[in-house]
Amino acid sequence: MANGFWDEVQWRGLVQDFKPGTEKIFNDKMVTAYIGFDPTAPSLTIGNFMQVMLLKILQSKGHRPIVLIGGATGRIGDPSGKSDERKLLDIEVMHANMKNVEKQVRKLLNFEEGENKAIYLDNYDFYKDWNILDFIRDVGKHITVNYMMSKDSVKTRLATGLSFTEFTYQLIQGYDFKHLADHHDCVLQMGGSDQWGNITTGTELVRRTSDKEVFAFTTPLLTKPDGTKYGKSEGGNIWLDPEMTSPYKFYQFWLNSSDEMMGPLLRRFSMSTKEEIEALEAEHAAAPEKRLAQQFLAKELTCFVHSPADYDSVKKVSEMLFNKKMSKARLFEFANQDFIAISKEIPAFKVDMSKEIKLVEMLNETQICASLSEARRAIKNNAVSINKEKIKDTEYIIQSNDLINDRFLFLENGKKNKILIEA
Repeated sequence: MANGFWDEVQWRGLVQDFKPGTEKIFNDKMVTAYIGFDPTAPSLTIGNFMQVMLLKILQSKGHRPIVLIGGATGRIGDPSGKSDERKLLDIEVMHANMKNVEKQVRKLLNFEEGENKAIYLDNYDFYKDWNILDFIRDVGKHITVNYMMSKDSVKTRLATGLSFTEFTYQLIQGYDFKHLADHHDCVLQMGGSDQWGNITTGTELVRRTSDKEVFAFTTPLLTKPDGTKYGKSEGGNIWLDPEMTSPYKFYQFWLNSSDEMMGPLLRRFSMSTKEEIEALEAEHAAAPEKRLAQQFLAKELTCFVHSPADYDSVKKVSEMLFNKKMSKARLFEFANQDFIAISKEIPAFKVDMSKEIKLVEMLNETQICASLSEARRAIKNNAVSINKEKIKDTEYIIQSNDLINDRFLFLENGKKNKILIEA
């Protein structure tokens, strides 16, 4: 029998607000629960990923998750947590975003087999054949303006302006819950803490229009020790799409997490058991300089979100860029796809290698050295290496046998200046 979900999410620190009685619904039957995702970007972020992990934990405990993509709500824009009106997305852009997000969630959850296999739905299908007058009559009649005005997402926007379009968002999301309750026996909506107002509109609409009882809970915002939102790097959002955040950058993000964040991160993002995570937390606390927790989580999430093959490639990129003891022989063991992965992380140049090229000219043309004289000085100072092998000859001519796999050349000038040449 499905059980243990509520204890699990409480231990993981995933519960902030919840409707009384929510904690009791998981004890003796399979629960169907949903989270909505608006397609406002072409990829999910780490913030969305925490909600996907919540659905994955739900499914692992024997319950059925519903992923609801906002084909309708995405056309309106959620005012929650926003100080200004959202720009409405072009419909074609939104549809492209939806396809990308669907691909990501289908990889992360089980939609294929079992009684509790996940369900993927588009809420546009709930409204596309509905007359606006009927919607106002059938839904708007049951939720008062006073009730809608009491929501924080509305109150915080009154000073700067809130359009009628955004004002109606909570009615749409509220009806989503009613539709899922009526047609899919869904009794629980989950989401981030900023969604509490929208979610409770749904529970209220169901209460006023049926004899069903539905429930809700939200997760707390994941923050850094200084109180700022977690999930961004210096380059911006960390995306789950490998074209927007490469597997290497994704891996490095988790690997570079601070020690004080490792407890919350392990509990909210790792699918390891309570016993395994607590043992790792203790091991990390005893020797934080080993960064065991960071390495463990970075590996688990890179394999899960991307693939084990991507993780292997990421490790090779890291080895190539940071391992001072790496040998030329080891570099020649790398496959072409490893160098293609590396080319996304450091400057890469295509060079015609059909004719002889002096090393100093290569250093200058690729701007790793500002001039030929600077290139010669760098070589004399023992700072330049080709494929991890120091070059001391200022007249050195790059040979075809310098190319790895007859195609790649790894060139370094000191610790920070690294480039990849592709013939």
